[in-house]
Amino acid sequence: MLKYNRNFELSLGDIDLIEAALHVVQRDLSLGREGARALLPNGGKGDPTRDIDELLGRLHNQKLFFRPDDSSYVSG
Repeated sequence: MLKYNRNFELSLGDIDLIEAALHVVQRDLSLGREGARALLPNGGKGDPTRDIDELLGRLHNQKLFFRPDDSSYVSG
């Protein structure tokens, strides 16, 4: 029986490329381009834009953002 590979070795560039591709597919779906549905697993059944949003959110939540420790931080 086949098993899924649970260990991935992706670089930061790979993750950025995945995020960019997800944004492009999400944009195409929102513009009504049906060719984008063909790129999705299961033919895009269900709500693919919601699935893409959730995946982008999970990717975002795994990132560690830099904040300097030695001085006070002022955003903006």
